[in-house]
Amino acid sequence: MKTATISETKNGLSALLDRVRAGESVLILDRGVPVARLEPVQAAATEESLRQLERGGIVRIGQSAPPVELLRETPPPMREGASAVAALIEERETGR
Repeated sequence: MKTATISETKNGLSALLDRVRAGESVLILDRGVPVARLEPVQAAATEESLRQLERGGIVRIGQSAPPVELLRETPPPMREGASAVAALIEERETGR
């Protein structure tokens, strides 16, 4: 693991971020005392973490591929005076 002082971090942040992008961690020191760690962001959620979120009722994992053709269509216009926020709240409350 690479170590860097605060002044080295301030002056060479771009270079340190390049190292982090390459998978390396960087420990930031303030007068020799560790104060922070730069680490690569983890990849997208793993299958197990998705299952855990599903068990908690936070997400629902799809059973088939998304309807890509539906996303390419132009959505219908909203009715006069309609509220997208109100529609979203109603959908969340009713489940439809």
